[in-house]
Amino acid sequence: MHARGIRIADGYFAVIACANDLPQPRLGLAVSVKTAGNAVERNRIRRVIRETFRLHQHELPMLDIVVNARARARGAAAAELRASLDALWKKVAERCALPSPS
Repeated sequence: MHARGIRIADGYFAVIACANDLPQPRLGLAVSVKTAGNAVERNRIRRVIRETFRLHQHELPMLDIVVNARARARGAAAAELRASLDALWKKVAERCALPSPS
């Protein structure tokens, strides 16, 4: 997936998206100890990612999406992370949208 996926990133996250044959998008998370630190911080970042995905999944095309946290995500306010992810979901939807059949 990493080799054939579309990559979109900002200071907090890198997103890799690849088409799937399922009726809904799927989410994968990569939040490492090296990037995010202790378990409390890693789980906080994961919760924010899952929450924003849940809110935006109906706007996304049928994709497998992997979100990699970057070092700046550690200690960032939840509102900053949500804003970053909201922008990334929008970019993913725009770049991966299938052309409508005419």
